[in-house]
Amino acid sequence: MVTTRRPGHTEPVSSATTAATFGDLLRGWRHRRRLSQLALSIAADVSARHVSFLETGRSSPSRAMVLRLAHVLDVPKHGQNRLLVAAGLAPVYSQLSFDAPEMSAVRGGVTRVLAAYEPFPCLAVDGGWNILAANPGTAVLLEGVAAHLLRQPNALRIALHPDGLAPRIANLAQWRGHLLDRLRREVRESGGDDALLAEIEAYPGGSAPTELGGVAVPLELDTVEGGRLTFLSVVTTFGTALDLTAAELSIEAFLPADDDTAAALR
Repeated sequence: MVTTRRPGHTEPVSSATTAATFGDLLRGWRHRRRLSQLALSIAADVSARHVSFLETGRSSPSRAMVLRLAHVLDVPKHGQNRLLVAAGLAPVYSQLSFDAPEMSAVRGGVTRVLAAYEPFPCLAVDGGWNILAANPGTAVLLEGVAAHLLRQPNALRIALHPDGLAPRIANLAQWRGHLLDRLRREVRESGGDDALLAEIEAYPGGSAPTELGGVAVPLELDTVEGGRLTFLSVVTTFGTALDLTAAELSIEAFLPADDDTAAALR
């Protein structure tokens, strides 16, 4: 069984998310990539003065200039859309809701992947970690999770909120550190959700660094019956997607890390 939801993250770009000026956004991406105005101008083959004028709003960019700068700064698709809209230009990438008719092929692919991983937990999340679909095996991860976290399910909140999985995660500090590292990297490299990061960082539970000698970070989960399940996660993405919702979609499967976990789930 696959369930779907339509979180606000998958809706078209709104004025609330594009309040920053083009100059503000350009400067933010330049700082994120640790480039000076001069370095950016050389890489983009434009004058440093023009870059300065774009950042201060004294000049307005053409569509070609926005895309050229975005390419040099390695701005992800959703960031390119924001830059274009902030410059008063039409976005280049569509952003359909997950349940839109045009997304039927993507939904079908997700459904088949989720089914293939049964009986092991597998779920699909959007770029804001909102859960779009899940297979029946995911039920083992949701035991005891508070109802308020399931109304608009977010994978990070469910995993690390005190009313979620956190009390059952035996290696909480390690798993929390692993998820926070992923989220911080997304914010730093791709302009992820700063507000979500601040919220998750405020949850209790500590944070342990990843052991450099380890192969992967396991999820050690205590069951409500008193057993212990150990998982390794595998993430799949749509590498050729052009629509933003499809491009930011991730499918995460939790596979048994030992024979006892595999036997308990079969």
